[in-house]
Amino acid sequence: MCGRFSMQQTSEKLIERFEIENSLFTAIPRYNIAPSQIVPIILDNGTRYMDGLKWGLVPSWSKDKKIGNKLINARAETLAEKPSFRNALKRRRCIIPASGFFEWKKEGDQRIPTYIHLKKQKLFAIAGLWEEWQHPDGSMLLTFTIITVAPNHLMETIHNRMPAILKPEEESIWLDPSIQNKNDLQKLLQPYPEEIMETYTVSRRVNSPANDDTDCIKPV
Repeated sequence: MCGRFSMQQTSEKLIERFEIENSLFTAIPRYNIAPSQIVPIILDNGTRYMDGLKWGLVPSWSKDKKIGNKLINARAETLAEKPSFRNALKRRRCIIPASGFFEWKKEGDQRIPTYIHLKKQKLFAIAGLWEEWQHPDGSMLLTFTIITVAPNHLMETIHNRMPAILKPEEESIWLDPSIQNKNDLQKLLQPYPEEIMETYTVSRRVNSPANDDTDCIKPV
């Protein structure tokens, strides 16, 4: 599971890093992003663009948007089988820009908040899926979910899942709407190399989504 992450860059940095052609959302540095919040997401409909989507996928066929509370993550291994995800895998893939993510490591009776990031990259891409859901009044709700994979050797000491981080050369493939073969797409969803990642313990401030400042990512 991936239930919190950080994205410490501005719109300008995102536009440059991901070669965004059209921006519909203004991104600001965030240090403790939680489900149900609006997040800058990168999509492609023939033009690569950025928009703000709510974290927690609501399939278009759902009768109740509350289902999004249960669909903040999607397991890579079963994307093509699950009704909530299989159509989005073909047609509605996205990238979630991130600087790092949090997991809680069990030590005895305690859960220790841990921050995980890449050693030399301040920004990376997590693979995701997105959906449109229509409110009764006709307005549209745009939502997304983070795809997770089995942990690498570094992560397995902390948690049994990790977000599906894309290598830079895989990002365009993942976003390309013309690519719909599920096998080709799922080959991209692999544990990220542990040798270029690092972890450290952070303050319990991160336990509350109300806290969103640099103290959330400082080592303790």
